[in-house]
Amino acid sequence: MFDTILIANRGEIACRVMETAQAMGVRCVAVYSDADARAKHVQMADLAVHVGGSAPAESYLQGDVIIQAALDAGAQAIHPGYGFLSENPDFVEAVEKAGLTFIGPSASAIRAMGLKDAAKALMIKAGVPVVPGYHGSDQDDALLEAEADKIGYPVLIKAVAGGGGKGMRLVEKAKEFQSALASARSEAKTAFGNTDVLVEKFVTKPRHIEVQVFGDGTQAVHLFERDCSLQRRHQKVIEEAPAPGMTATMREAMGQAAVKAAEAIGYAGAGTVEFIVDGSGGLSADGFFFMEMNTRLQVEHPVTEMITGVDLVEWQLRVAAGGGLPKRQDELSITGHAFEARLYAEDVPKGFLPATGTLTHLKFALGSRADSGVRAGDTISPFYDPMIAKIVVHGPNRSIALSRLRSALAGCQVGGTVTNLAFLGALAGHKGFAQGDVDTGLIARDIDALTMVPQIAPRHVALAGMAALGLLETGPETGFTLWRPLRRQVMLAWADQEQVIKVRVLSPDRQIWTLGDQDVTAERIGGQWQIDGQLAAQVAVAGQTITIFENHGMVFSLIDPLARAAGAHGDGNLVEAPMPGLVRSVDAKVGQAVAKGDRLAVLEAMKMEHSLLAARDGVVAEVLATAGDQVEAGAALVRLEAEEAAAA
Repeated sequence: MFDTILIANRGEIACRVMETAQAMGVRCVAVYSDADARAKHVQMADLAVHVGGSAPAESYLQGDVIIQAALDAGAQAIHPGYGFLSENPDFVEAVEKAGLTFIGPSASAIRAMGLKDAAKALMIKAGVPVVPGYHGSDQDDALLEAEADKIGYPVLIKAVAGGGGKGMRLVEKAKEFQSALASARSEAKTAFGNTDVLVEKFVTKPRHIEVQVFGDGTQAVHLFERDCSLQRRHQKVIEEAPAPGMTATMREAMGQAAVKAAEAIGYAGAGTVEFIVDGSGGLSADGFFFMEMNTRLQVEHPVTEMITGVDLVEWQLRVAAGGGLPKRQDELSITGHAFEARLYAEDVPKGFLPATGTLTHLKFALGSRADSGVRAGDTISPFYDPMIAKIVVHGPNRSIALSRLRSALAGCQVGGTVTNLAFLGALAGHKGFAQGDVDTGLIARDIDALTMVPQIAPRHVALAGMAALGLLETGPETGFTLWRPLRRQVMLAWADQEQVIKVRVLSPDRQIWTLGDQDVTAERIGGQWQIDGQLAAQVAVAGQTITIFENHGMVFSLIDPLARAAGAHGDGNLVEAPMPGLVRSVDAKVGQAVAKGDRLAVLEAMKMEHSLLAARDGVVAEVLATAGDQVEAGAALVRLEAEEAAAA
């Protein structure tokens, strides 16, 4: 066994590999970019080496720099993780030329599966079923259209060097073929520098079922299947193992086909053979077709580990160090059911746009496995995949495992960035998914319902107000004023709605919140707050962001009236008091030239002083208040000359 390995990756997968390797007594070397200098995988490693700038091309894709780092650190092997250099045959050859071991398949195996058309030709030769289609090298447009006519519509046009849905087009009618072909070629050229395509029959109710294989370079075994049909735009969202509805006959047929594929290329290490399955009439042994092979450890490998009890990273290390297959096929079996949900920092209402932000709070539910490369305090960088964690659960059967997934998602707490957590929760609660009626089009068909913004209740708004005003932790003097209860107000935003709410603090343990014409009572009983009779959820506050950990996370924004006043008049002339208060000082003088950000006055309100700043460059035309004035909200304090007058 190796005593030191270098992990040529970052984030979750780097941490995952380290957990197993270090448990085996193997020293781990991490590499990191500028953006990852304080990352979790860097802190976990026995040694960390800086390899360049934040962009992947400047760091994690610098094969020569990574190899040199491995040599300098005394590593004997390099684990590529997934992504980056994991399926780059040139990198594999360079690693071996340097006298190091690549923990994965050979360069020739990677090349054999690197292009879809060549891989399918190889699979046909090996006796693996493939989708009817044209995989030839003649790329004449007319020939491709003729082949599509032979196959019968609908057909899929797919870039031979493709992945992630790029260079892929569904064509349902013959008259649409040429325009779809041109579009697919254009996208393929941009993404892969290769315009070649293949044409295949489109399976009308497709399921994406893949088989985990493991080889030692000569022989291979399979570790059963995973169903990855729950996809959005060809990207996997929730995976499970085993596949719902799978029969023993079909499992045997798919497993043997996957083993044939692996052995045909002399595969060593962990790999995944992906099949497209016709789910229109139930699963049958003649209804699955080879799609592609991923020559690396897959993102969703934990569900296979959960049902087999196998640590795939340990197997990788043992086989790469010269060992044979740790188990025979007849020694492998399935126990229970497992799900994996991919938790991302992304803005679902805005079309699943990747999001950034600092994780001010991060907590996973007890009883779930959370493979994560980040911690509370870490920043989701714009340079890399915005995955926060893979949330994995296991149960004795599918129903119990799915119930545990729902609980794990409900118990997950993320503060500091928007996430797809509510979307995952909606998927886990989808009636069809619960029944095992899944296919790759499920999400697209029900996208509106799955992305619906949950409704907030008055108790949620009141709780956000309590957090905003610091009224969750109260003492004996909280609410004490002469003659009448303390009254305060706060402005909050939820989704696209804004609301001013008011509170009367009757005692340290009792508050009355007014939302429009509705009152909400907050009482502390036995040390816990109850709002309208319901126990208050946990809350995290980070700056102006308040996250209530209910309904998969409800995010409110605290609106600073002073900032709102400056922003509202940012292109105007008048600076107003955003709330009732005492004018503590006035810095502006008539005729004075001021720059954006200069302080014009100071207002004392809610026992705090707030500076009112110039929202733009300009000249002071009028000063409408003096120090000591008690003013109401909206009172004019300073007026700047109109921009046209100032310019003249």
